[in-house]
Amino acid sequence: MEQAGGNIFAQLSEKAEAEELTTLLAAPHLAVERIVSTGQATPAGEWLQQDRAEWVILLQGSAALSFEGEASPRILAPGDYVAIAAKRRHRIEWTDPKGATVWLAVHYDG
Repeated sequence: MEQAGGNIFAQLSEKAEAEELTTLLAAPHLAVERIVSTGQATPAGEWLQQDRAEWVILLQGSAALSFEGEASPRILAPGDYVAIAAKRRHRIEWTDPKGATVWLAVHYDG
């Protein structure tokens, strides 16, 4: 559900079974989400692949992001961002198991 306003760090879970996704803004060719990870990762052998392009910035915590064809994962710290082309296969290797990792994701037609 789209929110009119708020704080990106409000109501963070310290530990959850699954990632928490909150839509902050939705428009016909754009969506902005807050993603909160608490130790989650993409299951072994699986890849994420989306129909829309995505720009994501890590705001809090840490994570490792792998792309198909790259030799090693990218280690992300607060402030690091990456653009992911539509259909590009990628996976989350790990997120910080000791607290909330907060992402801001912008999905767009690209």
